[in-house]
Amino acid sequence: MIPVTSFAGKTVAVFGLGGSGLASCHALRAGGAEVIAADDGVDRMTDAAKAGFITADLRTVSWANFAALVLAPGVPLTHPVPHWSVLKARDAGVEVIGDIELFCRERRRHAPEAPFVAITGTNGKSTTTALIAHLMRVSGYDTQMGGNIGTAILSLEPPRMGRVHVIEMSSYQIDLTPSLDPSVGILLNVSEDHIDRHGTIANYAAVKERLVAGVQPAGTAIVGVDDGFSRAIADRLDRAGKRVVRISVKNPLADGLYVEHETILRSAGGARSEVARLGGIGSLRGQHNAQNAACAAATALALGVKEDVLQQGLRSFPGLAHRMEQVGRRANVLFVNDSKGTNADATAHALSSFADIFWIAGGKPKAGGITSLAGFFPRIRKAYLIGEAASEFAGTLSDRVPHEMSGTLEGAVAQAAADAEASGLKDARLRLVRPVPQLRNPRHPLPRPGAGAAGGGAGGIGRIGSWKSLIVLRCQDGEPVRTACFQRPARGSRTALLLVGAGGIGAAFTRADSCPGHELCRVRGDSQTRAGTGF
Repeated sequence: MIPVTSFAGKTVAVFGLGGSGLASCHALRAGGAEVIAADDGVDRMTDAAKAGFITADLRTVSWANFAALVLAPGVPLTHPVPHWSVLKARDAGVEVIGDIELFCRERRRHAPEAPFVAITGTNGKSTTTALIAHLMRVSGYDTQMGGNIGTAILSLEPPRMGRVHVIEMSSYQIDLTPSLDPSVGILLNVSEDHIDRHGTIANYAAVKERLVAGVQPAGTAIVGVDDGFSRAIADRLDRAGKRVVRISVKNPLADGLYVEHETILRSAGGARSEVARLGGIGSLRGQHNAQNAACAAATALALGVKEDVLQQGLRSFPGLAHRMEQVGRRANVLFVNDSKGTNADATAHALSSFADIFWIAGGKPKAGGITSLAGFFPRIRKAYLIGEAASEFAGTLSDRVPHEMSGTLEGAVAQAAADAEASGLKDARLRLVRPVPQLRNPRHPLPRPGAGAAGGGAGGIGRIGSWKSLIVLRCQDGEPVRTACFQRPARGSRTALLLVGAGGIGAAFTRADSCPGHELCRVRGDSQTRAGTGF
């Protein structure tokens, strides 16, 4: 934990008592502040009270003694309308900040030279964050990773020299961090997203820009320049005197890093040199991952990592769950989980990496739907549509892509798997893709095999045959509410376990290996997931 000493002896209101909010309460108290905790949810208020915090309805208390309001990133700051707690704070002249702002103030007070890497962008943030953290660990750094990727920043170890904090930041979190000053700031890309929270794409891009604009004077701003918004941001940073490293996977650059023929190249002063090779690295497949890798490489180089260590780190990167994750193969079917693709741009990157796709898609609709994916429709053999967006998606697919209204995830998985197996294609891909809904990941631990009754009850992993089944554990607000199973012929040694978040497709996708003792040989935890705090 990072004790927040900058509010010692003062009273701070904290609204939003989820993971980051409760962590903020503990960090403020550890640093000597008095905390008044609040939330619209009764259960969270109860949990805070049990943890020893004073709780109150902030509508009815005096704000005269509050030094700050620490707001959870999921609570609206400006759009569609400010939350009532924000309006109360403004009326009282109380600053509204987030947990990463508290971290920034502590770093400046105690270890201003400690390396701090902040990453944002519409797509690719989590993979880039995890890759940078992996590279820094390989190079010998004490590495702390958190923020939007899962672990609340104030739950990490305190900043110090020799320890690097690698922090993913959504636009919501940037909005609540007015003094954001990383030593390395990364802006991957900007495309239309979260307009409901920012009003316009211009406002959204301006918030993203603040992360790289705030880089320390001796620091480095790394900007992907393959979209118009980001190119303009890089140019403004140049004019402001920042050290800018441009990144492209579409065009050679006169100055910066770019990717050509699966190789990261560095260009400066008319000279060109090889930085690292990406060929054959399955976890970094596709053009979008090439951009992630190039930005991570630029970060590692800025922090003094040598190129041979960089190459070693790229090759050993295992990838992230839910991002083009190859979770298993059965006969001729490769099962790919891309359920963190929460908008059309992210899904385009994934669809461009495969052919002969049996596509499961749906959830809550976002602006633009899937119309921009039309260029990839010839790659899709059939689509299986679920959720609120199913009818809209069906209208877009029309007669261009065979599709069916599957209704439920269970039905979609069963039918898609059957169709893929029956297709006779040498390498059919069953892609679990969630292009539009916002992800909310359950925090419920997986029980041991056989602990739950398959088909109903409180959930769990039922022991059915020799793991020759696909089992779906559906969760809502972190608690399992229903379990269903499909007994299917096993043509290979692997089967899939799919953990589903409320209202949509996969929050975790792990793999079970059949073995004589019917044990679950490998289950990968889902520690690197976001909790619905934005993108």
